Amino acid sequence: MKLKDRVAVITGGARGIGRAIAERYADEGARVVVADILEAEAKATAQAIGRGAFGLKVDVTDQASIDAMVKAVVDEAGRIDILVNNAAIFNMAPVLEVTREDWDRNFDINTKGLFFTLQAVARRMVEQAAADPAWRGKIINMASQAGRRGESLVSAYCASKAAVISITQSTAKGLIPHRINVNGIAPGVVDTPMWDEVDRLFAKYENLPIGEKKRQVGEAVPFGRMGVPEDHAGAAVFLASSDADYVLAQTLNVDGGNWMS
Repeated sequence: MKLKDRVAVITGGARGIGRAIAERYADEGARVVVADILEAEAKATAQAIGRGAFGLKVDVTDQASIDAMVKAVVDEAGRIDILVNNAAIFNMAPVLEVTREDWDRNFDINTKGLFFTLQAVARRMVEQAAADPAWRGKIINMASQAGRRGESLVSAYCASKAAVISITQSTAKGLIPHRINVNGIAPGVVDTPMWDEVDRLFAKYENLPIGEKKRQVGEAVPFGRMGVPEDHAGAAVFLASSDADYVLAQTLNVDGGNWMS
């Protein structure tokens, strides 16, 4: 097992890609912490996973909530070895209709929330590195193919995810002296409940039947279909394992060939 006895925190872990990673990490021997603003769902997911997993509430827009989550994990599990920064939201609107409130909410969760969660966990990881010369930490930031290119209806989301890729590069350089590897994963189009909402928004703005945009984007993926949450778990295991000790500041595309870089 690649993650035996490691303690892994996954934000936004109650459902979707976060849950798929949590389940796979547990299969690989990690003790999983499902951290989500949806506290009941986080605890239900952890209970379903078993094997020492536990759920906690975290609101990544609230520093006190982030700090309380880190403390609760350390109190319960003793340390944090892996962080998957997965909590995020999506919304869309034509450029002329984007509001300051929409823009701020995207950045408060997808960018600021990710950075300050990383910072709080990294402070604990730095202490662990100082206490144990053999210890290594792994941080994985969930970006998106939307961070690789602009989309006319998704300007705020695209910008927030482009910032995640940049944050991944900067924090990787800043934390590697403490034996903490920071990398990212950029999913493409993924068949989750969130995409049903995305499809409804495209139907509204592009005057399409419900389900048509989802069909179109799935057919456009070179692999031949939309991704599913489980498609991302293998990359998340790799980046969290010792196999990736020499991988640093990279954002790995896991998108069926949708974006080539």
